[in-house]
Amino acid sequence: MPGTTAPGATVPGTTAPGTAVPPATTAPRPAAPGAAVPPATTAPGTSAPGTAAPSPTPGTTSPQSGTVAPAPGQQPGTITGPVNRGPLPPGQPPVTVNPAPGAQPGVITGPVLRGGAAVVPGLLRPTDPVEIERRRVETERFGGGITRGDANVDVRIDELRGLRRERVEEGGRRVIIEEPGNRVIVREGDRYIIRHDETDRFRRAYDNSDVRVERRGADEVTIVRRPNGVEIVTVRDEYGNLLRRVRREPAGQEVVIIENAPRDRRRTEFEEVVELPPARVTIPREKYVVEVERATQEDLVEAFTAPPVERVQRSYTLDEVRQSPALRERVRRVDVDTVTFASGSWRLDENQIGALTGLARAILTAIQRNPAEVFLIEGHTDAVGADVDNLTLSDRRAETVATILTERFNVPAENLTTQGYGEQYLKINTQGPERENRRVTMRRITPLLRGAQQQQ
Repeated sequence: MPGTTAPGATVPGTTAPGTAVPPATTAPRPAAPGAAVPPATTAPGTSAPGTAAPSPTPGTTSPQSGTVAPAPGQQPGTITGPVNRGPLPPGQPPVTVNPAPGAQPGVITGPVLRGGAAVVPGLLRPTDPVEIERRRVETERFGGGITRGDANVDVRIDELRGLRRERVEEGGRRVIIEEPGNRVIVREGDRYIIRHDETDRFRRAYDNSDVRVERRGADEVTIVRRPNGVEIVTVRDEYGNLLRRVRREPAGQEVVIIENAPRDRRRTEFEEVVELPPARVTIPREKYVVEVERATQEDLVEAFTAPPVERVQRSYTLDEVRQSPALRERVRRVDVDTVTFASGSWRLDENQIGALTGLARAILTAIQRNPAEVFLIEGHTDAVGADVDNLTLSDRRAETVATILTERFNVPAENLTTQGYGEQYLKINTQGPERENRRVTMRRITPLLRGAQQQQ
């Protein structure tokens, strides 16, 4: 586990983060007794409702066999349980797939293909093929604020607001708000949190790279293959908790980017906050909070390579880092004040992108020194508007900057992670509209994830 190995030491049978090692196989872990199996996605079928083709073609569903035919060279995926194809013509019966003996309804085993690439798993996984296709189109439109091709459009919060889907759980105590672009907002009382699947950002940033999904025991493994053959491998447990993120080179060597300790029970979103006393900052303010507009290139490199302002006692999960402000205060902050966003938008104009050049160079310098560095991009808004709107705006602004850093400056997507905080951390203390509050900040969080293994 992270935090139990002295710097530079390697425990037999483990991989030190940031080191290149031969690829290792992941042994399947059985699901915990009584654990719920999450619903999975299916690829949109091409056979007409109520009919079954004698043998399925790649990407189609056979109602008789319950299989999804693979693209050439791919392993088949199997669908068990009912499949709803959405609205049917009058008089047409619904098409269902009978579950395999002993299988639970709604489970997919093996990669399910669409156009030669596997369906990217979402945080909430639908089984309706029409719904799956709708989400794919909306993800392209509502993903990064500026991307290649037709997705480079200026989408605003007004359009997004009308496409949300909401449901109530736990007797009204918990509200789930699902948005296009693979985002979910959870509300409990007056508390909100937003979660997203970063696989879509990886795929878009590398010009729609091939994506496949595998089941290894209870774990879900998503593999994004770049055009140059490099693979980003992300492992999640049965509840969607991130366990591991690895960069795999074409020759087979691996660099561990994120290694989270497995959890014994299902995650509750609001239990990730780590209570710590305020950080003791003994360095000058301009070194602790670096403003890009006033900083030299050396200042930026120092901010992205310096040790924490005080010693980190253990390793933390990515969710703990994202949700714990006192923990994030242990590392320096870079205010990207050279780019801001229009009200209600998460797109950056072309004339602002050049202002990210120095920032990108500093990140790449840090990654050259340590290929396993992790940088958190934090999105922010002003105080105008509803909490839900501001939360998604901030999350998408952070993703916009991450996407641009990869597309335009070749910063590896897997070394970046994003999180939106809405209006929680105003730079200018005003309740009115303020462009300086519609911004992003960055931190190097590697020491927080590694703990005692890496204090530098």
